Amino acid sequence: MRQDIHPEYRPVVFRDRVAGFAFLTRSTATSDRTIEWEDGNTYPVVDVEISSASHPFYTGRSHVVDTAGRVERFNRRYGGRDRDH
Repeated sequence: MRQDIHPEYRPVVFRDRVAGFAFLTRSTATSDRTIEWEDGNTYPVVDVEISSASHPFYTGRSHVVDTAGRVERFNRRYGGRDRDH
């Protein structure tokens, strides 16, 4: 393996400001901003727009589209009419 070509892999805090959620993990992501973590150490912090705390799929706020119901409603409205064309 070639030396000195890989980015530094180190602890980084990812923070979802909307949900008020943050987690410490290891990453090659870089940031000029830092945060003091619960263990008393200072780590780089990367702000993200969506995390598992705010994504609708993980929070249960996602909406399932009822396509079958929409098709049936369309057919009730427009499907039963005879067309002369």
